[in-house]
Amino acid sequence: MKLIIAISGASGASLGLKFIKYLPKEIKKFVILTDSAKVVLQKEENLNILEDSDISESIASGSFKANAMAIIPCSMNTLAKISVAIADNLTTRSASVMIKEKQKLLIAPREMPLSSIHIENMLKLSNLGVIISPPMLGYYADIKTLDDMEKFIIGKWYDSLNIEHNLFKRWE
Repeated sequence: MKLIIAISGASGASLGLKFIKYLPKEIKKFVILTDSAKVVLQKEENLNILEDSDISESIASGSFKANAMAIIPCSMNTLAKISVAIADNLTTRSASVMIKEKQKLLIAPREMPLSSIHIENMLKLSNLGVIISPPMLGYYADIKTLDDMEKFIIGKWYDSLNIEHNLFKRWE
């Protein structure tokens, strides 16, 4: 599986990093992230760290054939651009390609409260098949710590992308 992961915005970036951390090693990961996160991730194995400003990267083409993309967290600025097909950086261009190629695109918006504009943009993307999955709390998975809660959220994202995991206790 080839998976594109973009970390957009500053708030919630740690969830994006943990999303990458728990991914199975056999998944080929293509990561778009801010400069501050690059230092941490360049030592991880099986990562291709890409410049968000370089829209000529292979992942910006439909012929690349990525299986899925996750934007965790996704700023409302990035979400808005994607909703109106503005492809001015590698993140938004790759997301646009995922939509046109009808591949899985998961967006984890991080703002709250949500304005009507945010909700309209999310509805528009949802109607196009984009998975809108904010990091929402879960209470039924025997959660006792913040780490448990983060694993639950990441596990729900993995479920949406058909990635096997054992990050939380399932409902019985």
